[in-house]
Amino acid sequence: MTGHATGEATRGVAASARDLVKTYGAQEAEVRALDGVTVDLMSGEFTAIMGPSGSGKSTLMHCLAALDTPTSGEAVVAGTSLGSLKDKALTTLRRDRIGFVFQAFNLVPTLTARENILLPLDLAGRKADQEWFDAVIDAVGLRPRLGHRPSEMSGGQQQRVACARALVSRPSIVFADEPTGNLDSTSSAEVLGFLRRSVDEFGQTVVMVTHDPVAASYTDRVLFLADGRIVDELRDPDRDAILERMGRLHDASARKAG
Repeated sequence: MTGHATGEATRGVAASARDLVKTYGAQEAEVRALDGVTVDLMSGEFTAIMGPSGSGKSTLMHCLAALDTPTSGEAVVAGTSLGSLKDKALTTLRRDRIGFVFQAFNLVPTLTARENILLPLDLAGRKADQEWFDAVIDAVGLRPRLGHRPSEMSGGQQQRVACARALVSRPSIVFADEPTGNLDSTSSAEVLGFLRRSVDEFGQTVVMVTHDPVAASYTDRVLFLADGRIVDELRDPDRDAILERMGRLHDASARKAG
């Protein structure tokens, strides 16, 4: 699938990492989850982050999404350096500028689909833009399900509610962590198709951590991590090209281990 034809020069940067390092533990037990990552994530693009288990992909996303703090280096979202913000300002930035979609849906079971979608705005004391709400609901195909609670919906419908919730506040960037990990192939295609459309039709910026080459083939760009570093990238990817790069990474990692 091809993405935007817009040139990078005119597109701008939605988020960036500069020499990001994240370590856990100390001395002999120290684990370097990120080892000096520098990357720009462009506005209006769908980017996948892939890599073997333990490569640092979730850690990178969590540092860029203000869910974790790097040991050193700088993470910037929507022109704001996260390291310069106090807790309250970080909470506000996460709420207003960042959308999240998680593998486990994270819906409130006692709320309807409509209430779950509007929850971030309610918490911020903001009114929904009705026109935008309608556009998102129709794009995700949820209008008949708005009065239903999560227990009355399929996994795919619940994840589409989560996607709509991530978009309704018009964030600068949406981070999706294995968004299709709990879904069958039909539901996965629906969710990925919606994320793709949110980029193409709404100009949204989406960054997705995934291990699934089919999911990554919906994106404009795939970043490959290994041992806490970006080691490769692919533009306008297809499933076979992604599988081939992933195979190379696994081979290199096996050689290292051996």
